[in-house]
Amino acid sequence: MSLGLTVLGTASPHPQPGRPCSGYLLRGGDAEVWVDAGPGSFAELQRHTDPARLDAIWISHLHADHYADLVSAVYGFAYGGLTLSAPLPVYGPPELGHRLAGFFGQSDPGFLGEVFDFRTLYDGHDTRVGELRLRTRAVVHDTEAYGLRAESEESVLAYSGDSGPCSALAELAVGADLFLCEADIDRHRGSERQVHLTPEDAGAVAERAGVGELLVTHVGPTLTPESATERAAAVFGGRTGTAREGDSTAL
Repeated sequence: MSLGLTVLGTASPHPQPGRPCSGYLLRGGDAEVWVDAGPGSFAELQRHTDPARLDAIWISHLHADHYADLVSAVYGFAYGGLTLSAPLPVYGPPELGHRLAGFFGQSDPGFLGEVFDFRTLYDGHDTRVGELRLRTRAVVHDTEAYGLRAESEESVLAYSGDSGPCSALAELAVGADLFLCEADIDRHRGSERQVHLTPEDAGAVAERAGVGELLVTHVGPTLTPESATERAAAVFGGRTGTAREGDSTAL
């Protein structure tokens, strides 16, 4: 298996019974990366791997439904017996370390240095984690936000994070075997800034990028995952699925 994805959480904007917020376990070769850390996803992560085996964490943006369970991870790694062999690289927006430090009443994220090694994302960021190549693009949202392109051998997975319609999404996803894409909202409202995707937007990006499969996730409360997937599929015209907690996909 060159690339594997396990869904840990898909809920927006808050966790629901049996449905944590955004979180995914990405595997490539022997590397394991926790992608987004929404509330409830750390518990689900432990169903599928020992968190101490992680090679990195990647955070798309600093809305709580995508990163707040890093607090749980700190307690697990620092006090809960999930002993790390070295500080875990955490890729995220520049303020991530300070946000976490503030939760603990600290101004300097350095006190977390034995647990996390914070590394700043930017548009065009490109790094390797074991056999995984992680490439980052800035996307349109109401805060600094990024999408991810993960490559291992000949397999490619793209992840939208949270984004409104933008050219970077199609560039990120071009030719991907699997495009994990949000479809958070039912429709755009007038002249309001577009910071999320409708199902039709997700389908259109998938079609334009020529992806092999579209996996719809992060469906908001005005939609159901089933209806969002159906609507996205009607525009995409290709294989379309619904991201569900516990599901694993091998590319």
